[in-house]
Amino acid sequence: MTQKGKLFVVGFGPGDFNHITTRVVEVIQESDLIIGYKTYVDLIQDLVTDQTVVSTGMTEEVARAQEAVKQAESGKKVAVISSGDAGVYGMAGLVYEVLVEKGWKEATGVEVEIIPGISAINSCASLLGAPVMHDSCTISLSDHLTPWELIVKRVEAAAQADFVIALYNPRSGRRTRQIVEAQKILLRYRSPETPVGLVKSAYRERQEVIITNLEEMLNHDIGMLTTVIIGNSSTFMYDNKIITPRGYRRKYTLNAEKQTLKAHQRLQKEAEPWALDQETGLIHGNDGASAVGLLTKTLEKKSTSLEMAREALARVTGQSASQQVTSIVQQNIESIFELAVSPGVANKQFTPKQMITLAEVVGERGTMEYTPDHKIILKIPTLEPEAITEKLQAVDFSLSPVGDVLTVKACDFFDGEKAEPIPYADELQRVLGGMEMPKELNIGFNGCGMACYGAVMEDIGIVFRKGKFDLFLGAKPVGRTAHPGQPVAEGIEPDQLVELITNIVDEYKLKAHPNERLFKYFKRAKQIQGYLYQDMAPKIKIEPAPCED
Repeated sequence: MTQKGKLFVVGFGPGDFNHITTRVVEVIQESDLIIGYKTYVDLIQDLVTDQTVVSTGMTEEVARAQEAVKQAESGKKVAVISSGDAGVYGMAGLVYEVLVEKGWKEATGVEVEIIPGISAINSCASLLGAPVMHDSCTISLSDHLTPWELIVKRVEAAAQADFVIALYNPRSGRRTRQIVEAQKILLRYRSPETPVGLVKSAYRERQEVIITNLEEMLNHDIGMLTTVIIGNSSTFMYDNKIITPRGYRRKYTLNAEKQTLKAHQRLQKEAEPWALDQETGLIHGNDGASAVGLLTKTLEKKSTSLEMAREALARVTGQSASQQVTSIVQQNIESIFELAVSPGVANKQFTPKQMITLAEVVGERGTMEYTPDHKIILKIPTLEPEAITEKLQAVDFSLSPVGDVLTVKACDFFDGEKAEPIPYADELQRVLGGMEMPKELNIGFNGCGMACYGAVMEDIGIVFRKGKFDLFLGAKPVGRTAHPGQPVAEGIEPDQLVELITNIVDEYKLKAHPNERLFKYFKRAKQIQGYLYQDMAPKIKIEPAPCED
């Protein structure tokens, strides 16, 4: 019986060793495998001893979570690392999502432990003074996973409600307008002089701290490593610090030697007559002369402050308490549905009906992108992805997911005139198309020996020649060391092709690291399904490119 593994989802804070908790150190030392974004792995490198480390790129979160679950289920102790807190825009939720999809139960599945860390809002606030002393919220401006229209609503709601706001992911190389639009929204509700703190790489070597205001914040460098903290209406600057009062001034005077309320009286209910959980409507003190006293005297028959508030509202609106209805706002959260459509594996001809349907389902808010593979990538904000797929399938579109999946790319077989190999391309698409992979995997399929569609430049290249198939593995399609796939077999019988390719794909999916392309796996493993690796990289010396250091 396989020993149960364990999943640690670790938040190690800003990255400075002094702010890493003892539990994080223990978990790193206890783990067999550490998985994380390369930058995060580098930040904890001093804690790593003999553990296996798998580092991936910025957008490979799903692959990291899937690999971590797979390794834990095989009996290993796995640490998935995040900077900040793993539960705040970190990996904790994604790991649980992967587990849920696999039917995980806490009582019987692998053990999961979430190790908390210091989130960016906390570490950055500590460098600015005390800007988050009152009610606050965090909003990510990245619309990679959340529709921008929804982010706008959240920024506006937070601005109206006078929250202190921490903006995560404010700007990247491609996303430049979001922080500009967020500033415009905030300026509609807040003074241009509202204090703003910009903290880049908190507690790391390249730390930068800037204190500015809402009007001038865009005059400074803001990037993906920057956290923007925007004060509320009471936030002020003092001696290069941002301070948000907690509200104690309404309870006692900070600079007075003699307080109107003694320490033991400050938090009593009588000191806050506006609290809705009051059991009495009576206020002790100014014999009814103040506005609060007058209202209380008028409504003193009401047994609770909530009833007092309702009665006061009724007098203003003219509605009785029984007519007042509490409105609950339910936000329907749209997702961005992303998929690829094509007329088919071999068919490259779109019909007018298909094009009309595309325009209808994409609408004004979606996008279409035509690819060199004769597919169209659709990104559609929607609450009903199933309705979209039904409409597309009704006009005979072939649908496939996008991302780190297997894609079958085929030539047009001379507009179908050379039809003999087409059924095998269709069968590969049916069996393997859209399957999740450690990294995107492309199968190129050519219907004749000319190979003019470039099958040999794909991860797996298949060329139909003289009634049989030739196989190429491990092409590197881009980069300065690009090369075609290695010819590993020729004369493969047609009835053996699909099973052979399926076995190659299964091995790669099972044994490759997250984000590891097939050519890298082939080079590391030295063989795939008995086919031995040969170095196909150019044998000439390549001078460094001008843009390289």
